Amino acid sequence: MVIQDAVALVADDLKAVERAFKDHLKSGVPLIEQIGSYLLGSGGKRFRPLVLLLTARAFGPLEGRRRERAILLASVVEFIHTATLLHDDVVDNADLRRGSASANAVWGNEASVLVGDYIFSKSFRLMVDDGDIRILKVLSDATTQMAEGEVAQLLHTADVDLTEEQYISVVIGKTAILLAAACQTGAILAGAPGPAERAAAAFGLKVGIAFQLMDDCLDYVSRQADLGKQVGKDLQEGMITLPLLHTLRSCTPAERERVAAILEADEVGDAEVHEVIDLVLRHGGHTYTRQRAEAFVAEARAQLAELPASPARDALHALADYVITRDR
Repeated sequence: MVIQDAVALVADDLKAVERAFKDHLKSGVPLIEQIGSYLLGSGGKRFRPLVLLLTARAFGPLEGRRRERAILLASVVEFIHTATLLHDDVVDNADLRRGSASANAVWGNEASVLVGDYIFSKSFRLMVDDGDIRILKVLSDATTQMAEGEVAQLLHTADVDLTEEQYISVVIGKTAILLAAACQTGAILAGAPGPAERAAAAFGLKVGIAFQLMDDCLDYVSRQADLGKQVGKDLQEGMITLPLLHTLRSCTPAERERVAAILEADEVGDAEVHEVIDLVLRHGGHTYTRQRAEAFVAEARAQLAELPASPARDALHALADYVITRDR
């Protein structure tokens, strides 16, 4: 099975999730609908709703009330993700998101932050409407850890002494924990036994780490047109991701000092960005990062042995493979 087959398996459910997005964005304040619809319509992968729906289907058919809840909660996890994108783009002063102008570039920082707050709040209202205290705890804990991850990343700005362990901890907070929560939510609403629920969460966590590591890798090897965002933007913000972290462990003291100077500069131009990219490629930072991502995907796939055999479980295997093979 390939990624297209995985998506096709829940195509009708995903269409229902898209309709739910639009319904949940309805507001008496037009700007909320404008910004929310702009982001939700900008071509996101819907990876988080997809893993939630597939995990729920792995434990049996999605029918009746169970399907209604799965669609609602799939829209919630995408709402949470969307809110974090709005806030992240303001923090990063990003101009591009998925190849188009970012919301803050179009409407300004203030509107983006406030609409992000609204979408976060609406997410929690929808969780309360669902009424499952276990799922509410899983998703609220995830949002707390996501905020911690973003603050931890800020604290490590331009930190050339950052360790891989510290960086993986940041990745778990900013990216992987929401995928873990999406998988665990799918398992809970499907009534999965405890060991299988924990395995589903572990699958999401490992896949989420690999997903972010591949993002890190693509930032150094992709063209801007393919990546959908400005190449080297993380570097210009002083952020050290795994390709550069590995390079800092491998390069000469003089090269390390040069990278530190670039990271600490008030402005980082294109010439400096390409200088660091060349250094990362020369020291194999992108190759090392891909290898680490492949290792996390292998660990994720092993967790799926706890789930019953089904087309949905096969689709989760396909999603894990897609994380490594994607080019954007």
